[in-house]
Amino acid sequence: MLGFLQRLMPQDGDFFVLFQKQSENIVAGARAFTDLLEHYTAVPEQVQCIKALEHNGDEITHQIFRKLNQTFITPFDREDIHELCGTMDDVIDLIDAAASRFVLYRVARIRPGTIELSKVLAAATVEVNSAIHSMESPDQALQRVIEINRLENESDRICRTLIAQLFDEDTDPVQIIKWKEIFEVMETAVDKCEDVSNVIESVILKNA
Repeated sequence: MLGFLQRLMPQDGDFFVLFQKQSENIVAGARAFTDLLEHYTAVPEQVQCIKALEHNGDEITHQIFRKLNQTFITPFDREDIHELCGTMDDVIDLIDAAASRFVLYRVARIRPGTIELSKVLAAATVEVNSAIHSMESPDQALQRVIEINRLENESDRICRTLIAQLFDEDTDPVQIIKWKEIFEVMETAVDKCEDVSNVIESVILKNA
């Protein structure tokens, strides 16, 4: 019996090669972001490394869109390819956006709890990567989808706690505004990981 991916992709597997490259790039971005927070020195240089990964993600996105425009028979619905590509690109964009704010806002020190939130984001990207690589085994991929949903709930809880602490502990309105935005961008990146997982789940169920 043909494997799931063989049935899913009767013509060309290159789309999934590109999706896997993008998911691996997202993992690299999230790890670099956590490293930035854990080793908070030479911040502009570390942020530039994350920016380079974001540019790499843009190039992979363009490759997928070019291939989509050139391919007559696609591995699955064109709108799902477009949405999967777009949501994955959103994840690395938001990681870059969060990292860039530490330079833009001249953040001198990392608030407690920030690294915890970044580690949840990093874990979510690992699960996204696993889900993309596991699509030949739908049951495994769907387990990754469930775990991403759990991590999104966890990131939401941590983000709410950090913002509550921010208002309780800091009296400087400028600092409150800066950190609230940083936390929300990080949490939104995890939300986008869940969006990716939702597309993966939809594709699997449509092609079961």
